[in-house]
Amino acid sequence: QLQLVESGGGLVQPGGSLRLSCAASGFTLDGYAIAWFRQAPGKKREGVSCISNSDGRTYYADSVKGRFTISTDNAKNTVYLQMNSLKPEDTGVYYCAADADLYLSLIDNYNYWGQGTQVTVSS
Repeated sequence: QLQLVESGGGLVQPGGSLRLSCAASGFTLDGYAIAWFRQAPGKKREGVSCISNSDGRTYYADSVKGRFTISTDNAKNTVYLQMNSLKPEDTGVYYCAADADLYLSLIDNYNYWGQGTQVTVSS
C-alpha cells in the first residue's frame, strides 16, 4: 500500500529555516512525481514545489523561488523540502503528494497524499 508520511514541521521565527521530509513506503520513488502543497487557514491549497524522480525536473511557486529547495534521497526513499528565509505567509499545513511522473505539476490532482505537517512562522 502506497503511503506518504510528512515530518519536520514546527514553529520557527521569521527568517528561520525548516526541512520537511516526505517518507514514502509501499513503492519506490523512481518514476514518480512528488509535490509539496500547503494550505493556510481559510485559503485554498496551493502548490509549492514538485520534482520528477525520472529526470530530476523541479518546479517552484513564484512565492518560494530562491528560498525553498526540493530534493530526493533515493536510498531513504524520501523527498525533502528545505525552507529558508521563512516568512509569516509561509504558515500552513504542508502536504506531500505522489503520482506517476506524467502528473508532475503544481496542480493538486495527485492521487496519493500524506496527512500533513504544520508549519508556523511567527515571532
